[in-house]
Amino acid sequence: MDTDLKQARPPQAVAATRHHDNTSYVPGPLAPLLDDGPLSYRSYGTRAFDHAFRAGLARFSMGLSPAGLTALYVDWLAHLAISPGKQVALAEKAGRKVTRLMNYTYQQLVNPGCSSCIEPLPQDRRFAGEHWQQWPWNLIHQAFLLHQQWWHNATTEIDGLSPQRQQVLAFVFRQLLDHFAPSNFPWSNPEILQATMTEGGLNLWRGLHNLNEDWQRAMAGKRPVGADDYRVGENIAVTPGKVVFRNHLIELIQYAPTTAAVHPEPVLIVPAWIMKYYILDLSPHNSLVKYLVDQGHTVFMISWRNPGSEDRELGMDEYRRYGVMDALDAISAINPDTGIHAMGYCLGGTLLNIAAATMARDGDDRLATMTTLATQVDFSEAGELMLFIGESEVAYLESMMWEQGYLDGYQMAGAFQLLRSNDLIWSRMVRDYFLGERQPMNDLMAWNADLTRMPYRMHSEYLRGLFLNNNLSGGRFIVDDRPINLADLRTPMFVVGTSSDHVAPWKSVYKITTHPAIDVTFLLTNGGHNAGIVSPPGHDHRRYQVSTHKAGCNYIDPDTWQASTPVHEGSWWPEYLTWLKAHSGEMTNPPGIGAPERGLPPLLDAPGSYVLQP
Repeated sequence: MDTDLKQARPPQAVAATRHHDNTSYVPGPLAPLLDDGPLSYRSYGTRAFDHAFRAGLARFSMGLSPAGLTALYVDWLAHLAISPGKQVALAEKAGRKVTRLMNYTYQQLVNPGCSSCIEPLPQDRRFAGEHWQQWPWNLIHQAFLLHQQWWHNATTEIDGLSPQRQQVLAFVFRQLLDHFAPSNFPWSNPEILQATMTEGGLNLWRGLHNLNEDWQRAMAGKRPVGADDYRVGENIAVTPGKVVFRNHLIELIQYAPTTAAVHPEPVLIVPAWIMKYYILDLSPHNSLVKYLVDQGHTVFMISWRNPGSEDRELGMDEYRRYGVMDALDAISAINPDTGIHAMGYCLGGTLLNIAAATMARDGDDRLATMTTLATQVDFSEAGELMLFIGESEVAYLESMMWEQGYLDGYQMAGAFQLLRSNDLIWSRMVRDYFLGERQPMNDLMAWNADLTRMPYRMHSEYLRGLFLNNNLSGGRFIVDDRPINLADLRTPMFVVGTSSDHVAPWKSVYKITTHPAIDVTFLLTNGGHNAGIVSPPGHDHRRYQVSTHKAGCNYIDPDTWQASTPVHEGSWWPEYLTWLKAHSGEMTNPPGIGAPERGLPPLLDAPGSYVLQP
């Protein structure tokens, strides 16, 4: 097998050979250079000027499109203006909320222990402290919650405004309100005032030091405080193995066996390239890789290269061919004549589904099973992440990427932080800068700070082809000039969703059960997009639900499934291991590391070199 150049094609070659981008034709920034598309009457210079202008503007708007937000605001006002009934209802609600607050104020005077007039949402812990239950802070936070509730009423149930635009509108106003929450300011947060009086202001001095330290690290491009204590290859990502294949896009790691015998079918893990692979190989106690190896499985892992400006023209098909397919070819050379268990995480799982559907269409039956973790294939209800995905926002993101050729990791991190701004932005600001406290760093947090990039073309194709047009679910995704269809899959599947996932909501992940004509085992575990997956045995407070949807059986909606499926305590990893063993052959001798006789010699020790790229 040729391991030299499996290099990605240069931009000109990619452009010359690409026939489909899985969307209706929408020219990108390079379109005038590539073909005579429908907008070719615009010169490259004028388009470049527009992109440069928007790229500069994006630095001040946190990547959110001002045009899109303005259009949304005007749309809301216009529909509200022609809805006098809604206006009357809002006026009535405002009056009732003022009355509730006044009544609560009176009740507090005669009975300080009376119950609140409004309770925060279960995930809102800003006002849970005992100081917030005392006068006047209880009145302040109750007034804020009532105000927040009124704005939710004002931005939802607007006749003529689509549900998706209402979600975006409610999200934007929630972000604005959260910015001005009383918990975010020293003079309206009793916990900050109490700490300041108790410590004589030392908390603010520490907070100023923390702010300066974070600013200096951000300007220098350094990782957060404490992240440097976790070093890849030294105390995280330390499961022994070798890089046995490398091309321009991936390094393929084969992990050394720890048992005398192994199952014959190897496991290939395809992580998302918007994250470093070692989330599945963190510390030895919570490494899914080590867990599988110790249970007699031969494990291979794709480690993605961190792309730079020179990789701007790498697209989804390059990631499929030079990522998944080259890895499968290498594994087949090392483990010939046996099936392969393939596992995909997040975007890696989406790519794995694309590759598997292509293989099914073309008669390639090398996959023994498929496992997807927090993976979406149907993006019609993709949760709050869709709030950032509209035509205006995608065009704006393309302009951001046009100048540098990729989407920066900090830009991606900012979008994900907005989805949980109370926990990841405002609460952290209060803790670090006003209370002067630092949350101890752990391996998962250190991994989360190890940012990656995404090439311009791939990210654009991903947003347009999957999120905007939902081509994969609709059978319109084009591979090698022909569409693929998930209904062609005949590989047993194990699908994991996490109950608190803001990136891949579990009900969206559950939609995969409607596509393949094969048994699909769906498992729902508690936790978020990352913490729910990194859930080793012995982890406290873990539980899951699991059942198998048989091919040909009637559809069960996710709410009914959740209500009718028993809850099991503990980690989901042993459950998965049982399923994997049931689909594996009898134990045999471990394969060699690599296959030098087939041109696949071990190249270097795990974790390899690509994961170390800044």
